[in-house]
Amino acid sequence: MWDCPDFLALPDRAQKPRRHGITHVLDKGTTTAELEALLAQVGHLVDVLKIGWGIAYIDPTIKERVALCHAAGVTVCLGGTLLEVAVCQGREAELRRWAVEIGITAVEVSNGLRAMTAERKTELIRSLAADFTVLAETGAKDGNAPVVTGHWLAEMEADLAAGATWVIAEGRESGTVGLYHEDGTVRADLVEAVAARLPIDRVIFEAPRKAQQAWFVRRFGADVNLGNVPLDEVIPLETLRLGLRADTAVVPMGAQA
Repeated sequence: MWDCPDFLALPDRAQKPRRHGITHVLDKGTTTAELEALLAQVGHLVDVLKIGWGIAYIDPTIKERVALCHAAGVTVCLGGTLLEVAVCQGREAELRRWAVEIGITAVEVSNGLRAMTAERKTELIRSLAADFTVLAETGAKDGNAPVVTGHWLAEMEADLAAGATWVIAEGRESGTVGLYHEDGTVRADLVEAVAARLPIDRVIFEAPRKAQQAWFVRRFGADVNLGNVPLDEVIPLETLRLGLRADTAVVPMGAQA
């Protein structure tokens, strides 16, 4: 185990396994060798690794990559688009059996394609929660889709009531939809409404960009749940959480370097 220095006064961080302060990363098809090296360095900082879109379905090394994550104490989650496609084709049961077979323990339930009713999404969450950790996403993939705060809140509350462990506020890997305006700035009114209505430790805010991550850390502290973090940004994010980066550093009044 690495002997971490302890001479600086830094924010307390929940330790793994944790239910808040989650770092949820997006895996776009990392090779087994790359993933093994990354987990050796940052596995202690990663809570959930989401295999994006339908990559898991066509990756011949998927079992090995899932096993590497398990060994590092990292939960592996299937991307929501894969489940949406399976549901549209009437193959939910087959996907479920296959996910168990390859060692998947978490699934994302989303409706980004807008092909499901709200009732069908609730039914899926309730069913899948019997065998998997469910991360339920709210928000459309289409940047032109209207963002109606009341609809987001109602959907998130329904998802938690149905058995989701966490609800995810959509931002995509681009950070330009859902939680964000087209230029990547945060829809602060939406975030504040979510924080006022839902338990903040049950919400994962997708924040792929550094400026977005810093905004959430400044607003909610080191143990805010952040998602869709690029794999190569895990350590930089942790420095933001701990105030080891100018964007979030707090320097006492009168202190001089």
